[in-house]
Amino acid sequence: MRDYEVLYIIDPNTTDDGVPVVIEKFSKLISDQGGEVTSAELWDKGRRMLAYPIAGHKEGIYVLMQFKSASEAPLELDRVMRIDEAILRHLVTRTDTRQE
Repeated sequence: MRDYEVLYIIDPNTTDDGVPVVIEKFSKLISDQGGEVTSAELWDKGRRMLAYPIAGHKEGIYVLMQFKSASEAPLELDRVMRIDEAILRHLVTRTDTRQE
């Protein structure tokens, strides 16, 4: 298992009650793939201005999730986030520093 993190921006029109639902959806996706979510939290109080407009939005809700998994889970997470309309942008990165 390797360490990963994903930073994603949720559509700002998502209700305050809907944000935890979105976070739980992606945490469950990692768990279902055999991974373990070590943290999932709003980044810097969540709602922030974007550097440039994305799909007509000038702000977004930032979430940082860290997890451990095999290499298949981040690929599935990336695939699902690409088609989810609630996600404006996302970036999955590997954070472990193991030498190979």
